[in-house]
Amino acid sequence: MPAELSPIDKAKFLAAKRATEFVEDGMKLGLGTGSTAAWMVRCLGERIREEGLRVVGVPTSRRTAQLAQQVGVPITTLDEAKWLDLTIDGADEFDGNLNLIKGGGAALLQEKIVATASDQMIVIADAAKDVTQLGAFPLPIEVIPFGWQTTKALVEETLVSLDVLNRDVTLRMNGASPLITDESNYILDLHLRRIGNPRQLALVLNQIPGVVENGLFIDICDIVVIGHGDGRVTVRDINSGEEHDDRVEFAPTDNVFADLD
Repeated sequence: MPAELSPIDKAKFLAAKRATEFVEDGMKLGLGTGSTAAWMVRCLGERIREEGLRVVGVPTSRRTAQLAQQVGVPITTLDEAKWLDLTIDGADEFDGNLNLIKGGGAALLQEKIVATASDQMIVIADAAKDVTQLGAFPLPIEVIPFGWQTTKALVEETLVSLDVLNRDVTLRMNGASPLITDESNYILDLHLRRIGNPRQLALVLNQIPGVVENGLFIDICDIVVIGHGDGRVTVRDINSGEEHDDRVEFAPTDNVFADLD
C-alpha cells in the first residue's frame, strides 16, 4: 500500500478489493461510479490481468466506462447484457437496513437502473458512510431541465408534509453553470439533515412532474463491505443477518496502483 494513501482512501481500497472476491468467472457485472467504485474497477482489472478472469461490465457513467477501458475490463451496454449477476457500487450513506443515499457523483439514474437489473447488489464504503438514520448527506434527485424551477418549488412544497428535519433545495452547479448528468438532466440536492421515512419519501418524490429519479435506494442492496483504516473489512449481509470482520492482504507493489495518474 503506497505510503501516501490516506486512511479513508485505504479503507475504500480495502472494501473494493474485498468486494471483488465475490466476482466469479463468467459474470455480467454492474460497475458503479464514484471514488470507491473506481478502486473496485481497478481491482477488477488486476484480477483480469493476473488470473485471466472472464467478466463483462456494464458501466453506470461515462467516466466509469473510460476507467474500465483503461484498466482492461471489457464493457457492454445493459441492453446487450439484458440482466446482470452482480452490481458493485459505492454509497454516500447507508443505514442498518442497507437503505442508501446515492448520487453524490451525479450518476444516480443509471446506477439505480443497473442495480435493479442485477441478481445482487454489493455496496462498498468506508466506515464514515454507516449512519443510524439517512439524511445528513444531501439527497440528490435528477430532474429534467425544462421547468426545473417549478419542479424545485413542487419538491419544496411536498417536503412540508414529510418527516424531514430541513427542507432546503439547491441546484447542483458545475462552476457558473448547472451540472449536466450523462442523461442531459439537472440535479437538485435536498438538504434534509434527517429522513424519518425513506420509503415514503422515495415514492412521493417520484410522483412529482419533472423528477426523473431520486437517490434513495430502498430494498436494493444485499451486502455492504465496509473498509476501515486499520486494515479491517466488515461484511454485512442483510439477507442472512450475518456480519463478520476480515482482513484483506495486499502487497506493497499491488498492480492496482500502477496506472494511477
